Amino acid sequence: MFRAVRLSAGNPPESILFSNIPDFLQDPSGFLWVSLESPSNEEMESVLSGVFNFHPLTIEDCQSTGYQTPKVDDYDSYIFIIANAIHPESGLKNLETRELNIYLGQNYLVTCYTDPAMPCIQTVWNRLPRDARFAERGTDALCHAVLDALVDEYMPLLDKMDEEIEWLEDLVLENPETSTLERLLSLKHTVMSLRRVINPLRELVNRLCRNEFPQIDRQSQIYFRDVYDHLVRIQEMSESIRDIVSGAVDIYLNSTSLRLNVVMKALTVVSTIFLPLTFLAGV
Repeated sequence: MFRAVRLSAGNPPESILFSNIPDFLQDPSGFLWVSLESPSNEEMESVLSGVFNFHPLTIEDCQSTGYQTPKVDDYDSYIFIIANAIHPESGLKNLETRELNIYLGQNYLVTCYTDPAMPCIQTVWNRLPRDARFAERGTDALCHAVLDALVDEYMPLLDKMDEEIEWLEDLVLENPETSTLERLLSLKHTVMSLRRVINPLRELVNRLCRNEFPQIDRQSQIYFRDVYDHLVRIQEMSESIRDIVSGAVDIYLNSTSLRLNVVMKALTVVSTIFLPLTFLAGV
């Protein structure tokens, strides 16, 4: 699927055709947002290489189906960003992410993803007719809105983790069972997977906060810094949940050992009573 819109100050968003992109790229009075959604490799080549003439390595990254670490690369006239959005159906047992590729230039923003849907893109796309600030502030503000929506999608998962660990803590104290330990270890695995995604994503946004890329002005750097603060908070919450999970596992092991000790004491008492009687009966 291909979608493109032209934004200019004082005018509503204007949908454009694929054939009109080269003409609008030469127009300095506005900028473009081109969204490639579940495209084929041929469609990627025709748009990314044929129209925008992006570097082949970035196109290869867009076509890759494996997991890629979030990063930002500078190609002088544009920057290439790889970010990982959380899967809408991702649960506590397994963390699934989707790759979002972003090209940020002075007068264009190109987003590309191979998955069926990307909620953060649709969220920002729906805001375009209602928020005139996008057309006034430029492509860097649009990029910020996409990354901000992407990061916000991690919060519901953390809320679920927080509720789960509170319930598991009570369950460990009341009735520690093997299934409880399995859920604790599964939650710990999910938290570790989340940290592996959040850490490089935080470093990516941190680079966008600095005066490193000419495509991002100082005003937009402030907004990217707010996204960075959200990522720091997410990282701190994930570390806190990880520590609580580790503590709950220790409580489970201690509770199991305590129950075993109680059983052994009872068996010892029984043995103390019956062993002399057994000896006497044997004699």
